Amino acid sequence: MRTPQQIIEPQLVIEGAGVLLRRSFGPSRANPFDPFLLFDHFAFNDPIEGPIVGFPMHPHRGIETVTYMLAGSVRHRDSLGNAGVIGAGDVQWMTSGRGIMHEEMPRRGADGAVYGFQLWVNLPAALKMGAPRYQEIAAAGLPLVEKGGARVRLVAGTFEGVAGPVTEIAARPVYGEISLAPGAEVHLPVPAGHTAVAYVFEGQVAFGPVEAAPAPIPAVRMVVFSDGEGLTARADGHEGARFMLMAGAPIQESIVPYGPFVMNTEDEIRQALTDLRNGTFVAN
Repeated sequence: MRTPQQIIEPQLVIEGAGVLLRRSFGPSRANPFDPFLLFDHFAFNDPIEGPIVGFPMHPHRGIETVTYMLAGSVRHRDSLGNAGVIGAGDVQWMTSGRGIMHEEMPRRGADGAVYGFQLWVNLPAALKMGAPRYQEIAAAGLPLVEKGGARVRLVAGTFEGVAGPVTEIAARPVYGEISLAPGAEVHLPVPAGHTAVAYVFEGQVAFGPVEAAPAPIPAVRMVVFSDGEGLTARADGHEGARFMLMAGAPIQESIVPYGPFVMNTEDEIRQALTDLRNGTFVAN
């Protein structure tokens, strides 16, 4: 059984055109959360923040970006002619491959809130220069499995025989949102050998069997787990809890991150910058 081995308190950072984020981790050569590179939690719900800005047109190469919305929406468009809206409950899994330019602009929902997460997933060297693609799933297309006071919304992976709709990802991920009623407990299968982390964003969660009396972990925290074949989560206290679960197979390759690019060598980063300057970054 997996147990917490590290607790991370997210740090406030500014990205894009002045967007305030809670960042649990970002890309680094040490790559301690392989295959995951970055996890950001964004919300624009404090009036003193002023007008919502966003992420104007910018490049990516060598990674996958995963946007999961809880409230509000994100309008996006890219250099390949794709455009659309990621609404509340929707997910977009974008594989940048050899290169894509895209824009993401948040918009408030009817209640004035914007709330969501972005995850970056590494690509192996053999796929970093592949063709870009999207897997966009509307809220209605994400299966919801309910069991014993737990509600599991699956993006990728399986739970109780139900599979998430995002497939053909190199990291073979498990990704989903888990909601627990007060005192509810759920056992979540996670393949042995996968890196596994959970982001607690509401309430507090005790990870591990009841008999071990694990200490509850409050929102907002990122939890890094030991290896094992699954984990148990229980909502602690009189309120329910919600968290995101992410697990993936480590790629085990050296990486060189540089802003929106994550490649395997410094020469590949220099080539990305050259392609950007020369107008050859995006393939026709």
